[in-house]
Amino acid sequence: MSYELIAGVDLGSTSFRLQVGRIVGTRILPLDELKEPVRLGAGLSSEKILDHASQQRALDALRRLGERLRGFAPASVRAVATDAMRVARNAGLFLPRAEAALGFPIEIIGGREEARLIFIGAANALPASSQRRLVVDIGGGSTELIIGEGTEPSLMESLFIGGIGYRRRFFPEGKVDQKSLHAAKVSAAREIETIVADYQRCGWQEAVGSSGSAQEIANLLEMNGLNPDGCKGISRDGLHTLCELLVRAGSAEALQLNGLRSERLIILPGAIAIMSALFSELAIEHMAYTPGALPLGVLYDLLGRCEHHDTRDETVGHFMRRYQVAEAQVRRVEATALALLGQLIALDSPAHENEVHFLRWAVSLHEIGVSVAHTGFHKHGAYIISHADMPGFSARDQSRLALLILGQSGKLQKLAALPAGDPNWRLLFCLRLAVLVHRSRDEQPLPAWALRQSPTGFELAIPAAWLAAYPMTAAALADETSLWRRIGIDVRIERLAGETALC
Repeated sequence: MSYELIAGVDLGSTSFRLQVGRIVGTRILPLDELKEPVRLGAGLSSEKILDHASQQRALDALRRLGERLRGFAPASVRAVATDAMRVARNAGLFLPRAEAALGFPIEIIGGREEARLIFIGAANALPASSQRRLVVDIGGGSTELIIGEGTEPSLMESLFIGGIGYRRRFFPEGKVDQKSLHAAKVSAAREIETIVADYQRCGWQEAVGSSGSAQEIANLLEMNGLNPDGCKGISRDGLHTLCELLVRAGSAEALQLNGLRSERLIILPGAIAIMSALFSELAIEHMAYTPGALPLGVLYDLLGRCEHHDTRDETVGHFMRRYQVAEAQVRRVEATALALLGQLIALDSPAHENEVHFLRWAVSLHEIGVSVAHTGFHKHGAYIISHADMPGFSARDQSRLALLILGQSGKLQKLAALPAGDPNWRLLFCLRLAVLVHRSRDEQPLPAWALRQSPTGFELAIPAAWLAAYPMTAAALADETSLWRRIGIDVRIERLAGETALC
């Protein structure tokens, strides 16, 4: 399904941003951009709890952004939350309220997924180039570094260093002196040091800063003539001069510089310290700036989904190759699982598109745990999915996928936290049944069975002659009904008389 207008929402640690674009061929024409200075990361306590004030600021901002999104189709909007929501221990309680305020689902994405989207956004905002680029994005809670060519990232990392976190650690009252700034630089350098060898080995020809912090620093250097020879962007000498001016002023608030924005003052000292450490550790002499960042990357990733070039499909394919999944078995199980699901829902309905995707992905990856050990392979597979970096997938997506893979076999009590009536139950039923009947891994034809969902569970009608011809499978089906009954879901198998109809 395609749309003319799409929207991306970035719930960052410092601000929330909405970008609306119009699809023109394979490009996106930016139409509108809104920014709300929420300072969500500043509301994190030392115990990583979002306080009431920051939650309220976030909800108020999301309602305003949601007003702009009225009339947008659900699939034409993608909202992502980054570091502050990643680390907040009460994010699970706050997320439903945030989604209700915005009017759309919100994905909490991992650091490397954030890095991937940032690079896509930066690359699409920059002139086309064959050069390898290093893109740096200093946020409120984390810093992303990505090397890539064209629009394809090849090396991605997210470091737990950010302007708001450094404000709290090194400049708690906003005061900046030589000692505190040096301590912040050293701390950042220690984090960056862990990736230096890999990044220098990969190499790049152009360094680019994206998002608010890089823009703020670049603007201050350019508008106040701090760069040598009037060069644009961020220079090593200009950055050194800015550090001296900051120490001399004693705080960001006391800086007398053109272009200084009040909403960035809280993050500026930490951002300058981190940028200085990046220049030093990675031997950067000059960094250009691009306005393209996470929101634009979200739009282009969403464009791919609308045009059926979903990064998640590519990730699943990569995992299948990496863990040497048996493709023939995947095809068998997928055909059966989808045939079963198609008797419960309309597979081609936009309302059920997500369910079909997740069932396909779960089937494709259901045996990746075999690469660890055959015994308990479903547990190993679920662990891999839960902890791996999976481009395109949010944390919630990975949790859902891991749940399906874990639930493909064994007792169902482990899924007791899943609410009654949750759509995942029917996905699990179809997946478990398909895995069960294809256990022999052969091409034996299956019966033309009938499946329907009842108020208390599922009803499956199978030709009696087929059950008689496959007694081991019949016994396994009987055991399966018992497993479902133990968690209060009634599964009934009706034996149909007459000839065995094969499909």
